Amino acid sequence: MAGSTVEITDANFQSMILEADKPALVDFWAQWCGPCRIVGPIVEELAQTYGDKAVIGKLDVDSNRETATTYGIQAIPTLLLIKGGEVVDKIVGAADKKTIASKLDALL
Repeated sequence: MAGSTVEITDANFQSMILEADKPALVDFWAQWCGPCRIVGPIVEELAQTYGDKAVIGKLDVDSNRETATTYGIQAIPTLLLIKGGEVVDKIVGAADKKTIASKLDALL
């Protein structure tokens, strides 16, 4: 599914992210979050660039509290970079495309 972000939920986090055969970037966000609206379009662009090399997904923390709690997400936006079922990097707060892309490149 190259080209767009995947909607990640409590129900599919395990299969889509933890069991993925490639690295994953998960954007923890919420509709009401101002900085999330800055990061959202960047994550969408990265999905178009990295869509076939990585799983790029967005998880709405209001609808999926279980996963957000499991990973200790206290501030949003938070981006988790996951490889082989393990969190290998994390970005808290709004980050620019170059920063996020370089962290993603490190996993490929």
